[in-house]
Amino acid sequence: MSESAPEFRSGFVCFVGRPNTGKSTLTNALVGEKIAITSNRPQTTRHTIRGIVNRPDAQLILVDTPGLHRPRTLLGKRLNELVRDTYSEVDVIGVCIPADEAIGPGDRWIISQVREMAPRTTLLGVVTKIDRVGPEQVAKQLMALSELLGPDAEVVPVSAKSGKQLDVLSDLLVSLMEEGPAFYPDGELTDEPEQVLMAEFIREAALEGVHDELPHSLAVVIEEVIDREDRRPDQPPMVDVHAVLFVERDSQKGIIIGRKGARLKEVGTVARAQIERLLGTKVYLDLHVKVAKDWQRDPKQLRRLGF
Repeated sequence: MSESAPEFRSGFVCFVGRPNTGKSTLTNALVGEKIAITSNRPQTTRHTIRGIVNRPDAQLILVDTPGLHRPRTLLGKRLNELVRDTYSEVDVIGVCIPADEAIGPGDRWIISQVREMAPRTTLLGVVTKIDRVGPEQVAKQLMALSELLGPDAEVVPVSAKSGKQLDVLSDLLVSLMEEGPAFYPDGELTDEPEQVLMAEFIREAALEGVHDELPHSLAVVIEEVIDREDRRPDQPPMVDVHAVLFVERDSQKGIIIGRKGARLKEVGTVARAQIERLLGTKVYLDLHVKVAKDWQRDPKQLRRLGF
């Protein structure tokens, strides 16, 4: 009598940690495609983007949430509520700590918040960026994280950049899931609408290398996505994407546009390449920058901008 096939497992995972601990990079590496924007700026992620890891034996749905923080605006409060809902609904929360940074008060605060918001959710420790340090430092960080999370939590070292130990992390996550069906068709990588991803790619490009005042104040709205009809038969298909970048002050508008429009042009070039990969077609990207005064504190404007 032959052995029966192992049962299929499925479930939801969320990575948490301070800004720049490698959460979004890890999500992208596990999925194998870029579905979450990465930046070293706090509060870069605004939406809970689901990445889907498809395996013959399992399906993992990775939920990339905004970072948990002490809110100072209505937007901050709404993002925290989004996080709270997510933490209590996932099966596993992976706590990310970089191998090259000492565990500090910020890490301890996040773990205490997670325990308070989702006391029954399984915690897993993930030491990220192990390509940056030697084995001795990795071992030291694993011990420190294990001590912080307690004896029940597993800890695993990974490098999303080199791919080292990603398979070990994936196997461990699968082992922590219940038996169950696939939630999405095989081959799907995310359930986010394309327009949300396009807006996120534009935000990421606009945030690259700017001053600290901008990240919270920037919102991107895709106004129109149109298939171009007036092309010659010998020309490849093309899509026109019209987007508006909203900031809160005129000074911020100047930062985004740059001298003689150079910065906005650069943002367009970087974002267009990402959007073309996403859509699998040539794209004409039309960007405009507008001021929506103090939109983070105005409920009506927050709704209009998708929060």
